[in-house]
Amino acid sequence: MDAATLTYDTLRFGEFEDFPETSEPVWILGKEFNALTEKDDILSDVTSRLWLTYRKNFTPIGGTGPTSDTGWGCMLRCGQMILGQALICRHLGRDWRWVKGQPQKEEYTSILNAFLDKKDSYYSLHQIAQMGVGEGKSIGQWYGPNTVAQVLKKLAVFDSWSRLAVHVAMDNTVVIEEIKRLCMPWLDYGGGACADPQGEMSESGGSLEGACALAEEETALWKPLVLLIPLRLGLSDINEAYIETLKQCFQLPQSLGVIGGKPNSAHYFIGYVGEELIYLDPHTTQPAVETSEDSQVPDDTYHCQHPPCRMHICQIDPSIAVGFFCRTEDDFDDWCMRIRKLSNTRGGLPMFELADCQPPHFACSVDVLNLTPDFFDSDRLERFFDSEDEEFEILSL
Repeated sequence: MDAATLTYDTLRFGEFEDFPETSEPVWILGKEFNALTEKDDILSDVTSRLWLTYRKNFTPIGGTGPTSDTGWGCMLRCGQMILGQALICRHLGRDWRWVKGQPQKEEYTSILNAFLDKKDSYYSLHQIAQMGVGEGKSIGQWYGPNTVAQVLKKLAVFDSWSRLAVHVAMDNTVVIEEIKRLCMPWLDYGGGACADPQGEMSESGGSLEGACALAEEETALWKPLVLLIPLRLGLSDINEAYIETLKQCFQLPQSLGVIGGKPNSAHYFIGYVGEELIYLDPHTTQPAVETSEDSQVPDDTYHCQHPPCRMHICQIDPSIAVGFFCRTEDDFDDWCMRIRKLSNTRGGLPMFELADCQPPHFACSVDVLNLTPDFFDSDRLERFFDSEDEEFEILSL
């Protein structure tokens, strides 16, 4: 590896700690492991996640723009990773495993192609950077979790193969009616499935879970849901009251993980063990990859083949986005049930609200709300991100 490819995390490749010997359960994207007896399974699961990192020597973005994202693209890469996990769940299943050197399914190759660093790939850095211009971010500017979520939502519209419904829940509120309308656009709610003027639910027993009982042939029309929830869990540091709730999100079978960061870096968090978060780190600059003559993608560099990184959960920046994937309506109803159950248990504050219908205090439509930009407190202007010292930006609403 030449000097130009080194970033601060690359220099520590030889120093990665082995996975800890502990009796505490290890949770990775909804799967529980035993670190004492299933270490190989843990490493296999982590290695099978897509690892999207800084790249160099790709086609200039926009024709005349950057040819590398080193120093500014870490959150964009984290957005690619969380969406990549959604595509794996969508086309290959959560239990799919990558094995180095073994032939892979055609669906896997199609997923990789969607993230190649070229302008005609659905979710390439080029597409994310250029779509971000519409969100007020110039090419080469650092993104926050919410901006990445908004851009991925827009790009998914053009992916007719995956046919995903990407919903970005704003104001810390997930509205069930909005999601069901998004995933089943042919279903006419007409406003009647929610509360009447007296606030009573009609024919749904107090909630919308299961209210849309459909014939088997109709359920096939549910568009697989990618739910992204931008959150702020504190001011300059995470409020410890949210820690247990955050950890419990990794236990849900619908979990896609969390995109966020810590001072000087952004990461894709995929699980936890004890009080440590497990994450994939995009801060390694690798050469851009081209497809071979037989349309195959050299994929070794898209999988992290060393023990996963870990950090104490209190070190995470409070500005994050949590992701979930629901392939079917039943999956979504199950997620709603689990979230309601978590909200009623002691030991932590709920990170967001689950509402059957749009709350009265929502003055705007969801499309307007979803244009809300990332913003940070004024006392955090001096915090820097990435090896290029990109600083947080305050945007007025």
